[in-house]
Amino acid sequence: MREGRLRAIGFMVVAVAAFAAMDALLKVLSGSYPPMEVAALRGAAALPFMLLPVLASNRWHLLKPRRFPMHVMRGAIQVAVLGCFIYAVHRLSLANVYALFLSAPLMMTALSVPVLREHTDARGWAVIAVGLVGVLIMLKPTAQGLLSLGSLAALGAALGYAVNGVAVRLLARTDSTASVAVWTISLMTLMSLTLALPDWVALEPRHYRLLALLGVLAAIGTYGLTHAFRSAPAAVVAPLEYTALPWGILIDRVFWNVLPAPRVLVGGAVVIASGLYLVARERTRALEARTAAALEERGGAGQNVVRPVEEVVRQQEEEAP
Repeated sequence: MREGRLRAIGFMVVAVAAFAAMDALLKVLSGSYPPMEVAALRGAAALPFMLLPVLASNRWHLLKPRRFPMHVMRGAIQVAVLGCFIYAVHRLSLANVYALFLSAPLMMTALSVPVLREHTDARGWAVIAVGLVGVLIMLKPTAQGLLSLGSLAALGAALGYAVNGVAVRLLARTDSTASVAVWTISLMTLMSLTLALPDWVALEPRHYRLLALLGVLAAIGTYGLTHAFRSAPAAVVAPLEYTALPWGILIDRVFWNVLPAPRVLVGGAVVIASGLYLVARERTRALEARTAAALEERGGAGQNVVRPVEEVVRQQEEEAP
């Protein structure tokens, strides 16, 4: 229904805005604490809110892990992702980091071929290659270019995020959403804390309220994201993840009085366009599969009861949430 899609779009916009605000807080905290300590604080602040729905519904059985080693692997990868991301936002502007980090969906599509045995044709690989050209535009890896540790960290975070995304799709076959979310954040927090303890910096009282706000924003973002994907197909809400870049530009301008360089905007536009094309392409393929199933259900391609394909596709779209 149209109302469901509009509601999903609203949830997604709010979720992305909440995550952008949370990343701004991570940037602020990274100026006073080491990256691993900030990662541990981020996890500890978010964990109570992740457990709240399970506690309220008294459905503790949902937390039972069925593939615990993979949860451990995801926790370790998430430590690397957060560590790289926090280091990147400390060294670069939010917009610069987002522009590079938004290459993660392209990487995820590429990784899904060998890991999940999904199919990507020559056109799909060409789009991925174009997106990676956009990454190179932003990195500017020349002798006099602006290739930096911060930009490499952002790219490393994107790669780790892509690997984790593929792992989630594997875990979702056996474990509940609550199990995946809670165990990942719990193990990430524990591992980050272990790494942070040797160089732990005492918390300043003025940062306690920032930590509380960090947890609230993480909860808003997580719940908004979940409700968005429940209320509408992924093809409807996934493109809205790219609104993170405008949010990053706005936050940079308001709080740090900086704007991204033209090459970042150009490269980011190439990456976003490539990602949006892949989303639209996946939506078309999903509709074609559903149409073929509907045609077969109505008697096969040679029967008079078969309606035009366009009509079937239109109904499939209308019947979607």
